[in-house]
Amino acid sequence: MPEMPLATPSLLRRVSAGAVLEFMRLSGAVTVTEVMDATGLTRATAISVCEDLKDRGWIRELENQRAFGDYQKGRPARRFELNHRAGVVMGLDIGYSKVTAVVADLRGKTVARLSRRFDVADLTAVQRISFIDQVAMTALESAAAGPEEVLAVCAGVAAPVDRHGDVLATQKFWGLFDIDLRASLKDLRGWTVLLENDANLAALGDRWLGAAAGVDDVVVILASERLGSGVIDGGRLLHGSRGSAGELAFLDLVQGVGDTYGIAHLARTWAAEAVAGPARTSLRAHARDGAEAEQVFAAAASGDAVAQDILERLADRMARVIGTVATMYNPELVVIGGAVANSAGVLLDPIAARLPEFTATPPRIAVSPLGDAMVTVGAVRAALDYVEKNSLDLELSTTVS
Repeated sequence: MPEMPLATPSLLRRVSAGAVLEFMRLSGAVTVTEVMDATGLTRATAISVCEDLKDRGWIRELENQRAFGDYQKGRPARRFELNHRAGVVMGLDIGYSKVTAVVADLRGKTVARLSRRFDVADLTAVQRISFIDQVAMTALESAAAGPEEVLAVCAGVAAPVDRHGDVLATQKFWGLFDIDLRASLKDLRGWTVLLENDANLAALGDRWLGAAAGVDDVVVILASERLGSGVIDGGRLLHGSRGSAGELAFLDLVQGVGDTYGIAHLARTWAAEAVAGPARTSLRAHARDGAEAEQVFAAAASGDAVAQDILERLADRMARVIGTVATMYNPELVVIGGAVANSAGVLLDPIAARLPEFTATPPRIAVSPLGDAMVTVGAVRAALDYVEKNSLDLELSTTVS
């Protein structure tokens, strides 16, 4: 077994600082007593940590003004709040054809967001890094922030990533993301870059601000073009020995599924097949550009028999997918996410009705309210966690009052 780190004063101080910053990120102005209650620190330690964080620029002390109607005697309690403008974090969602960058303050509030498609698909690693860097820098410019203010970056990629941040490149598609992004952005901008699987970040993001908030056992399925999942068990994100714990390649072997194509891809494909045939359907109105999932669902709601058949096929397929995942991981909740989540709520009831056919432990099902922002939300959260954990080792470029 690996040796546990010794609980040295330095380590304990770092852990205490992280706990205080996390509490202040979730709170407004707080007193030392409230810090003690939230973190379990003694008064002396809480005061010491707050003083240290104030001196380093992470938090601010507010004026001691007693609230109106507060007639207690004695000196007003000291109050502190997070200096949320002391720096920024960045979340990146790096797909095969598109890059999305989000800049957030230290409370996790989005300050700027930018998405751009790669100019061409077959870029070299150097060209991809250059493009990602351009998107990141443009987003920073929109946020009126400089590269020196970035305290951490977390990037999600469509490939397994192990605990050390290395991409598992055993498949050709996964190898497209093995571009040495961490070292490259470190050399270019001096940034600390955390690399993670996109579905894992989607799980972190939804558990933070989505349908899975407060749920300790959850599987989040990115379901738009291809299916991928992130698994949280007992509040802990599962990676596996090489980072592929949530991979769904086994669906190739599941009866009635057979591949990892997602809801958006299949709705579009099946609609095109129907339009090419003799069936009467309102989907022909979209024949030129192709009907998307949202249009198929809308047509089904208006009574189109062809669209309703597609919806039934999608529900059956997703019930088999979720049933298999539920049997393997036994989650309390399965969340359907990705851009398709904005319209996939219509599938929930028919999926739930079929689930008992495919698992003895059917979970609750929900769609994420985060839509296609799930990955960047999770990336921002992972970057914030890193900053809070390492606050005593990070130097702020400036102290903003």
